Amino acid sequence: MLQYFDKIVKGTEREDSLVILQSLRGMVGKRFSLLNYYKEIPVSYEVTLHSVEKEMAEFEVHEYQAKVMSLEKRTLIHSHSGLPFSEDLVSEVFYVSSVKKRAVLCNFGYARIRSNMRQFVRVVLDTTVEAELCADENTVLKGIVKDISLGGAAIQLDSAETLVTGSDVNVMIRLPENENFTCIINMSALILKVTDSSPYTCVVQFYPEKYSQQQIAHYINHRQVQIIKELKDIH
Repeated sequence: MLQYFDKIVKGTEREDSLVILQSLRGMVGKRFSLLNYYKEIPVSYEVTLHSVEKEMAEFEVHEYQAKVMSLEKRTLIHSHSGLPFSEDLVSEVFYVSSVKKRAVLCNFGYARIRSNMRQFVRVVLDTTVEAELCADENTVLKGIVKDISLGGAAIQLDSAETLVTGSDVNVMIRLPENENFTCIINMSALILKVTDSSPYTCVVQFYPEKYSQQQIAHYINHRQVQIIKELKDIH
């Protein structure tokens, strides 16, 4: 979850938590919007602050939110006009129950949710989706797509030879349509980042034409439905 927010410390972490809790004591019964991620899909429902006792706050939460909170052990709280501070919040999950629809949060802190700046929905893949990167005519690097959005993808490679951040590359991705058919899309992309250790991860930004964009959108929508079903089935 660390990639989704930047932590902000005003005093010490404990001082910040106590200040936030003091503010929450005057907001019992108010509604807040939580944010978690399940396989890169945002899960965000409104919750109601039920009580604040000692250094913990109890919320009435949505069943799906509770399920993801039980996995991440943390949650983000969107800032809104009713709060006495402008920052978003982050907290640890002390207790959560999807059956009782209750969550007890502790160790609050200030945060800036970076995921607000995302332009496209990103999904994590659970099947092997092959990709090839070609930075020049003589080198073709084979890899596996780890996550994808309409705007780009993260591709895992055994070699990062010839890949230079800031340069253009040709990308070929084999997107599964069903058990018997694979859709091959080819497009240009910009290399945004390449990790410096094996297995390498190359993050690219797509320059898709209309057909490729349509095929990626279709795949992402299908994958979102799969992920939401998985979330519903979590016990």
